[in-house]
Amino acid sequence: MSAASLPLPLEPSPRTPNGGRTLCTVVGDEPVVLHAGRALEWPRARTLFVADVHLGKAAAFRAGGVPLPRGSTASDLDRLARLITQTNAARLVVLGDFLHAKAGRVAALTQAFVAWRARHAHVDVLLVRGNHDTRAGDPPPEWRVRCVDEPHALPPFLACHHLADPRSGYALCGHVHPGVRIAGAGESARLPCFVLGRERAILPAFGRFTGLADIAAAHDERIVAIAGDALFALPDVWQNCNGETPFVGRAPGCGQDGG
Repeated sequence: MSAASLPLPLEPSPRTPNGGRTLCTVVGDEPVVLHAGRALEWPRARTLFVADVHLGKAAAFRAGGVPLPRGSTASDLDRLARLITQTNAARLVVLGDFLHAKAGRVAALTQAFVAWRARHAHVDVLLVRGNHDTRAGDPPPEWRVRCVDEPHALPPFLACHHLADPRSGYALCGHVHPGVRIAGAGESARLPCFVLGRERAILPAFGRFTGLADIAAAHDERIVAIAGDALFALPDVWQNCNGETPFVGRAPGCGQDGG
């Protein structure tokens, strides 16, 4: 079974002089790069993995009568474009929930994505269907997105949406929208994060208009938090607001969220 050895070596990418924006590690015996832009890069295969994009979510809320501002789709597509350019990716793998809901599949979304797709015609876009994709339906043919069910083998990786504990291979998963609460000096902040274990990694939700779920790392997992444009590998334990009980993940009684 391919697995990640712990503690995972996490080092700033030599391609990023400032450090911080990327971290290199090895999972499934493969070197990968974590990006503060909420993506995991597999350099050897020129592949970029993201999870939980939730395109059209704001439009779906507006269709339900919630007056949300426009622009989240354009912002997320711009972020994807920058990551593809930075990594020179030839393949983009979406680990589920590419679309949010049928109500969000408006003409403006199709127009925006088709234009984006034309600018990135060289990139193979693969969607591993998630629970929201099942309800929203596959993207239309003009989007040129290949759709598959989970788990989808990309050896040594298994591309999944829901959490998986594979008997062989290394699972890359989404669905959870993982977040970690960091507290100290009477204040706390909740940050999106990667969760890296021996047999699977959980990617942060890519879409900005998505929530976070507090997670608690298992004994064999490491958390890499995202704070703006920087990545931070957290130590095994963090202290709570009172500076007494160590924790990773949910911190009861630590006050209001910072993000």
